[in-house]
Amino acid sequence: MKYSIAIDGPAGAGKSTVAKIAAKRLGIPYLDTGAMYRALAVACKRHDVDVNDWDAVRAYLPKMQMEVRYTDTGEQHMFSDGEDVTPFLRTEEISQGASLVSMVPEVRDRLTELQREVAHSRAVIMDGRDICTNVLSDTPHKFFITASAEERANRRYKQLTEQGQPAEYETILADIVQRDKQDSERAYMPLVCKDDTILIDTTALSIEQAVEALLSEVHE
Repeated sequence: MKYSIAIDGPAGAGKSTVAKIAAKRLGIPYLDTGAMYRALAVACKRHDVDVNDWDAVRAYLPKMQMEVRYTDTGEQHMFSDGEDVTPFLRTEEISQGASLVSMVPEVRDRLTELQREVAHSRAVIMDGRDICTNVLSDTPHKFFITASAEERANRRYKQLTEQGQPAEYETILADIVQRDKQDSERAYMPLVCKDDTILIDTTALSIEQAVEALLSEVHE
């Protein structure tokens, strides 16, 4: 059976982890669309494109060389200008840059094209911030995965400290609140949970419980 599963939700809610596990259990590819915006933010940084300058970002788009590749084990890697930039996608600076470039309508339109190409060619599960409302709006399998800002900040803080990276909880929380504001208040394709979308709040759920909730709805 061909599944097209769409997942929206704010940063740090666990949607990517849930999507990856669900994809493996269903035997279908997973596309992390957020990684595409992060890859663009990395490219902008390397080409000295100011992510706060919409005209500069627009001018760079025709030059953008972005590609999604998968390893033999199904792990997604992002390539920009022929280079694997996956190791550079998860810094706080790139997270903010991704949120900023995602506010540019032309950026969303261009990356939406790439995302739909994937979905139209195969079964797929993908997550982001406008997958349910825009990219895969016609699929019956739409989910909004969320968690409280405090819980998402706790998870990010724990992740960074376990990796031996410097981290301050209050700074992380402030960044998450700011990013939520940017994503939900942007004029073009804001982050919203519509009535035809199933809400899964992971604040008090384990990853396994969240995955089971999603798969139960898909199989039903």
